[in-house]
Amino acid sequence: MTESRFLPGFRLDWKLVNGVRIHYASAGDGPPVLLLHGHPQTHVVWRKIAPDLVKAGYSVVASDLRGYGDSEKVPSHAPHHPYAKREMAKDQVALMRALGHDRFAVVGHDRGGRVAHRMALDHPEAVDRLVVLDIAPTLTMYEQTDQAFATRYFWWFFLIQPEDLPERMIGSDPEYFLRRHIGGQVKTPGAITEEVMGEYLRSYRDPATIHAICEDYRAAATIDLDHDRADRERKIDAPVLAIWGDKGVVGELYDVTRTWRDKAHSVQGRALDCGHAIPEEAPHALLDALVGFLAD
Repeated sequence: MTESRFLPGFRLDWKLVNGVRIHYASAGDGPPVLLLHGHPQTHVVWRKIAPDLVKAGYSVVASDLRGYGDSEKVPSHAPHHPYAKREMAKDQVALMRALGHDRFAVVGHDRGGRVAHRMALDHPEAVDRLVVLDIAPTLTMYEQTDQAFATRYFWWFFLIQPEDLPERMIGSDPEYFLRRHIGGQVKTPGAITEEVMGEYLRSYRDPATIHAICEDYRAAATIDLDHDRADRERKIDAPVLAIWGDKGVVGELYDVTRTWRDKAHSVQGRALDCGHAIPEEAPHALLDALVGFLAD
């Protein structure tokens, strides 16, 4: 184990779970909370949140999803099964159990929120509370796609193109793509330092990471939709808190709270003054919301 450079007080380690090496940072004692990042970030997205959750009395685990950061890049091609959210959720449940946490709260941003949604459906015995950040349910977003969404979330339709078109195009200049992607979503100047951008870019320059990310999105548009349609009438048992950025696309195009009330028995919703990257743009407001929800 080594000390984290970005999450003060956290130690970095790996565990082989569900047949995959998952990289994670952990610290603290108390009720367990799992933090799941989105695209194109890594667990480092929680650097402004995780240490304060530890101070608030929680045992915190922030992992890299399979294919992202320093977690294993699992080989995958059509039909994209290795990057189904069902498999990605299994990784994280197995990780938490390996760390001694059989039941825990999960906070998922972006792609991590989609993994957390599937986790809450497939592993209700494990998920105590669910927080989803700046997403509406995947099936809802695809079924309600219109020109406004397709234009502003173009990567949902670019990254799912057949291998290896997006891989080659991004791989020709990954730094340009990463900076343009993050720059288009972040509405708070200075929220991401050059040091942090460099860390994200370290991962994004790896062709295996780029392929894994494309497979994640391809799975979302194929096998994940099959799973979501099969579970259309099922609802999440755990209490849900849905948070979105009021300067972002999701809050503008969807009634976020209503979309989650279609998927869960108990839902609270609120907007924060920021864009898409809530943990980086509005960490203090997010922390207040999380501590209140987790302690309720």
